[in-house]
Amino acid sequence: MLSPLKTLLVQFFKLTEDSAASVSDAHGLQLATAVLLVEVMRSDANIGDLERAAAVSALRKKFALTDDEMQQLLTHAEHTAKKSSDYFRYTSAINKHFTHAQKIQVVEHMWQVAYADATVDAHENHVISKVAGLLHVTHGEYIAAKLHAKQAAGLP
Repeated sequence: MLSPLKTLLVQFFKLTEDSAASVSDAHGLQLATAVLLVEVMRSDANIGDLERAAAVSALRKKFALTDDEMQQLLTHAEHTAKKSSDYFRYTSAINKHFTHAQKIQVVEHMWQVAYADATVDAHENHVISKVAGLLHVTHGEYIAAKLHAKQAAGLP
């Protein structure tokens, strides 16, 4: 009776260790950033081309990737986001390796994805707020990032 439980626990801890290891290198940081952007896309009912394009644009600004690498990163991020149950593993890697200004930029990129379709869903707002807190971005910095992204999107 305990054998299936033991097997499940061993598999769980192996997955957790693999996930933690995956965000410790440069590719892991790219994936962590991409997963957070994908989470904004996934948080509303419609994942549109505009949101995807905004995520690609944000990732291009942050990382020098070829078109093929970008496609692979987004595909991997979408797959990872579907299987993920928290943001902590991604935000903790970003907290370790990004400057505070870079973390604010990640939050701004998240807002750019949210504003890409000209409307911000309450779920998008919630995801970005939660991630900003995990990245230790102050409320003032969070609001400034939001306003800057809104202005960049050409919205009133």
